Amino acid sequence: MSASRTTIRPVLHHVALAFSTLIAGLALLCLQARADASAFIGTYSGSAEVVALDGSLIPRDMSVEISETKDGFRVQWTSVTYRGDGSVREKSYEIDFVDSDRDAVFAAAQRKNVFGHVVQLDPMKGEPYVWARIVDETLTVYSLFVGADGGYSLQQYDRTLADGGLNLRFQTIRDGEIQRAVETFLARD
Repeated sequence: MSASRTTIRPVLHHVALAFSTLIAGLALLCLQARADASAFIGTYSGSAEVVALDGSLIPRDMSVEISETKDGFRVQWTSVTYRGDGSVREKSYEIDFVDSDRDAVFAAAQRKNVFGHVVQLDPMKGEPYVWARIVDETLTVYSLFVGADGGYSLQQYDRTLADGGLNLRFQTIRDGEIQRAVETFLARD
């Protein structure tokens, strides 16, 4: 019996060591997924010319601020469009993102449920379903809208780290066809 215990103790020691190494590795992966967003923290701005449906060029100023929050990170962005008739249209958005069960994929925390937990909006009610991911040097924010007829519109914002700022690529895809694409450089302020 004592020979059996003597054999089991080293095995249990190795199993416990392997398990603790696995847990430490998983914790490190979770920290790295959150740490990935820290490389994007900052305020950026720039401008681009957007091609309108009639082929004319419309100037647009764009800015984005990416900041840390208690549970993840926040992306705030504004676009200012200058129309040919002299009118100006400004749109601003702000979305908090939190960790999901997937590495480097983040859920939008857009509202609180009755229990005080942040939850996604409901695309079946005409609300956007939003999420983000980080792949290498690119933070991508997706916004999916489901139309009343069941068709969809997807907005995709790729923000890639570059010397002195971010390269921005924005596109709108409706039912599989790219409707609009804009690429520009946003300088770190």
